[in-house]
Amino acid sequence: MIIDGHSLAFRAFFALPVDSFQTRDGQHTNAIHGFLSMLLSLLRNEKPTHIAVAFDISRASFRTREYPEYKGTRNATPVEFLGQIPLLQEALAAMNITTITKEDFEADDILATLSVRGAEAGFDVLVVSGDRDTIQLVNDKVTLLYPASQGVSALTRYDPARVRERYGVDPGQYPDVAALVGETSDNLIGVSKVGEKTAVKWLGLYGSLDGILEHADEIKGVVGNNLREQKENAIRNRRLNHLITTLELPVGPNDLTRVPMNADAVRDVFTRLEFKTLLDRVLKIEGAEAPSASAGPESSPAAEEIPAAPVAPPAQDLLDEELAAWIARSTAAAPAGLGFTVETYEGKAIGFGLSSLTETINLPWQAGRADYAPVEAWLASDAPKIMHDAKNQIKALRRSGVAFAGLVIDTLVAGWLMRPGAPDKTLADLVSRYLQEELPVTDPNQLVPDESAGGGVPMQAWYTLRVAAAVIETLDSGSLRVLSDIEMPTLMALVDMELTGVAVSHDQLSTLSHELGEKTALLATSAYAEIGREVNLGSPKQLQDVLFTQLEMPKTRSNKTGFSTDAGALADLQASNPHPFLDLLLKHRDATKLRQIVETLDKAIDPTGRIHTTYVQIGSSTGRISSTDPNLQNIPVRTEEGRRIRAAFQAGAGSECLLTADYSQIEMRIMAHLSEDAGLIEAFNAGEDLHRFVGSRIFGVAPEDVSSEMRSKVKAMSYGLAYGLSAFGLSKQLRIESKEAKQLMTDYFARFGAVRDYLRHVVEQAKVDGYTETIFGRRRPFPELHSPNRALRENAERAALNAPIQGSAADIMKIAMNGIASDLGQHNMESSMLLQVHDELIFDVAPGEWDALRDVVTHRMSTAVELLVPLDVQVGRGANWDDAAH
Repeated sequence: MIIDGHSLAFRAFFALPVDSFQTRDGQHTNAIHGFLSMLLSLLRNEKPTHIAVAFDISRASFRTREYPEYKGTRNATPVEFLGQIPLLQEALAAMNITTITKEDFEADDILATLSVRGAEAGFDVLVVSGDRDTIQLVNDKVTLLYPASQGVSALTRYDPARVRERYGVDPGQYPDVAALVGETSDNLIGVSKVGEKTAVKWLGLYGSLDGILEHADEIKGVVGNNLREQKENAIRNRRLNHLITTLELPVGPNDLTRVPMNADAVRDVFTRLEFKTLLDRVLKIEGAEAPSASAGPESSPAAEEIPAAPVAPPAQDLLDEELAAWIARSTAAAPAGLGFTVETYEGKAIGFGLSSLTETINLPWQAGRADYAPVEAWLASDAPKIMHDAKNQIKALRRSGVAFAGLVIDTLVAGWLMRPGAPDKTLADLVSRYLQEELPVTDPNQLVPDESAGGGVPMQAWYTLRVAAAVIETLDSGSLRVLSDIEMPTLMALVDMELTGVAVSHDQLSTLSHELGEKTALLATSAYAEIGREVNLGSPKQLQDVLFTQLEMPKTRSNKTGFSTDAGALADLQASNPHPFLDLLLKHRDATKLRQIVETLDKAIDPTGRIHTTYVQIGSSTGRISSTDPNLQNIPVRTEEGRRIRAAFQAGAGSECLLTADYSQIEMRIMAHLSEDAGLIEAFNAGEDLHRFVGSRIFGVAPEDVSSEMRSKVKAMSYGLAYGLSAFGLSKQLRIESKEAKQLMTDYFARFGAVRDYLRHVVEQAKVDGYTETIFGRRRPFPELHSPNRALRENAERAALNAPIQGSAADIMKIAMNGIASDLGQHNMESSMLLQVHDELIFDVAPGEWDALRDVVTHRMSTAVELLVPLDVQVGRGANWDDAAH
């Protein structure tokens, strides 16, 4: 078997999505993955005894010297493909598969030479190539495996009969067909108006290209005239598409015996490429199909060369003094921390797993047992502990009355910092990615888990400990600081907030839900009256019929079901073609959405009258915290109903009131700091209204003469620029002409040029580094900045603009939360931090603690970081969230 390496790797590159195959350090691997997948299938199905892969050295060859335009129309090699061929060759070398190159010749020539020599030596030869020139090699001893257009997963087998069936000529005649027709991919121009059918017809009459040219005068019509005038094209093409079969190569067919792979080298290469599944496949194939000793040097089967994956130490059951001694000894021997996992049931702790690298401990736990005192003392101490998905486990400990401190690493959070765009969600994911092992699981049907089989919390603690070390090795120093100084303290603060919850009035939400139900019914009735019939207002298909057929309104953008009826499309339609039905429909949608929010919140109220949301620490690429079950960050602020929802969030029983604290324009302040724009810095340091200040500079009027319309335009543009908003997007958002939007942006950058320079620099630097970075060192990778897909690339550019700003804002909020939580504990205050919603914090104020809490909150929030502009914090007070607004 001889394989055209470049041809198949290039097809694999375009067959597999480039952004889905990438290592942690940004190396694209889709071409390697696709090629190796095909190769493993070939090894399994064809079982070759001898094998080699041929590669081009470059596009330059004797053919380009003769005809410089040869392959000249091909696009530049995608940047994501660059660098994959050397890694592929390294993987093949580890598998002990010979790779061959030849200066001044193409891989096809190597294949041609080996196919001829192999057939002469008595081999059956398989040629694997995506280049149609290799059809000429097919004969009774040589078969071509040619990939389908979709990629390399399906290969068509061409023997002489299949070639005749497909092309109507013998394999040796195919180059004559190609010479006459031409080959676009090689930039070989054929004879005008001569297609494949005409060429095949001529070959049937005259036998070869030479025969055709000898009888050219007999061929009538336009094609005959073209042939006579352009015969040099065909002669040149035939000379160039002829494959060389007489190369001097360093190896011959008998030197290509398939031998066992170098197992250690394969593990090393596949681990670096992060090919866990492919590694398993190659080990399986090699172990099951290792060639016999006669086929190569004597060696043990490849599968026996591979060391078995480590196995978790058997769990010990220790109590009292033995347990205390083990904890003391293991803690001293492992200053970085011990692995720890909590077994939970109905939200409470029922067991613990502790682990060092060499020992594991299993502890079924019951509250109040004196013999578990050593582990409870260790849990409450600052001794370092390493966990996976720690927040839920620590909450279970707290519910069980067990104090906890000392968390240094949560592998879930650490893994997210490494891959914020696509975090690994389970311990098994991390074990696979960082250890290249499979996390054992016990039989779910077993009533009593068998710890020796890999189940249970001791084993999980052991794998967590090992994964933590592997993840930490991959993190840069800035990310490590973010992990230890920001994320781990934040996790502990979120534990307190989730357990505390917030008091919410069921009566108020129930009343509001009822009113919204009546409102939606009234709006629906009014909407039906406008069109003279009832329809399902939630059905896109029925709405399409009403809007575009019955009302004959302009079509919106097309989608799979016809034309879009989403909120954005209908809002644009209403703006350009207002209609009472559309107005009622949009109001109905808003009311329905609000009612759904209210009902979700109402159902989440627990028997104590509180809602306990779950904060998702790893839910965004920028570092922002999100909220779920229920989501408290989607409650509207500026509508009357939204304010009524917030009014249902109240101070808890025994509390004095609620305190709300909000960062004012934090992202624009960070923009001013990062861009060092003198104008923005002046506005913030002077304490002026930013948008009025900017508006006065752009429109050339005094600040007091900036109208509300001017201010709205400036505000939309200022925030939009940070999110990569284009002039078209700004015009659409403000509903102004594109020309006016473009001029607005031009005037903005004329006054605030440092902002323009900063935004340009962010993207350009991200293209060089492969990531953006916040003020504190949080990184967000952007491999898509080099994507050949324009849409992906432009989306990445827009996201890269804002990532340092939004990420820094998230970091600042977390630092403030951590400082506040620390102060509340140190001062033994009874007030509680309840909610974090975007740039706002909400607190329950214990009686008599208003002044102290206000001082703690404003100090920690305003000093979370030192910027070139002040961090302005607005504080509000009230009996409920709405009253406390500021």
